[in-house]
Amino acid sequence: MTSPSTFDINRERMIEEQLVARGITDQRVLEAMRTVPRHLFVEDAIQAHAYGDFPLPIGSGQTISQPYIVALMTLALHLTGSEKVLEIGTGSGYHAAILSRLCQKVYTVERLDALVSRARKVFDRLRYYNIVSRIDDGTVGWPSEAPFDGIIVTAGGPRIPEPLIAQLAEPGRLVMPVGGQDVQELQVVDKRDGGITVTTIEQVRFVDLIGAHGWSN
Repeated sequence: MTSPSTFDINRERMIEEQLVARGITDQRVLEAMRTVPRHLFVEDAIQAHAYGDFPLPIGSGQTISQPYIVALMTLALHLTGSEKVLEIGTGSGYHAAILSRLCQKVYTVERLDALVSRARKVFDRLRYYNIVSRIDDGTVGWPSEAPFDGIIVTAGGPRIPEPLIAQLAEPGRLVMPVGGQDVQELQVVDKRDGGITVTTIEQVRFVDLIGAHGWSN
């Protein structure tokens, strides 16, 4: 039997100290966070910090979110395994990888070519073949593949883009940081029975959602 690596030990510590200790107890979400090697989604030079309780830079002015926030947003989608999920903002690819362990298929949209290229390489290395990516303005969604059972937006915008609401299935859930460019509220949209309810679960700080229905570049 091989001994656990430092990454394995740090990942388990992340689970216990950052997630379980803060009330994330859903076993499917914890197992996904335990399975996906977060250190592969950051540059070699900062891999030793990959399991820390903070976001990390990934280049192009973007970040990989704090593990707790990834878990919290994922938990809010209430995934059971059969869903089709849209992610806006591929970034490092880590959040898409987590989602791919919890649903049937992930569609992820990123506006920055360099980030998509790197994320695809990691997806292929890990054989996460149920993730489909494209380069586009994420604020317009992915109309040809709609509707989506869940939508997750990993950047903060002034409001929830109308195209995303339209592309959300019924019933369906959408999670997004909404607010100013310095601080946002993490909002959960629940679409069902012909109506929409919005709840706030956390105050957060994300990079800007750039696009036709977000902030201007």
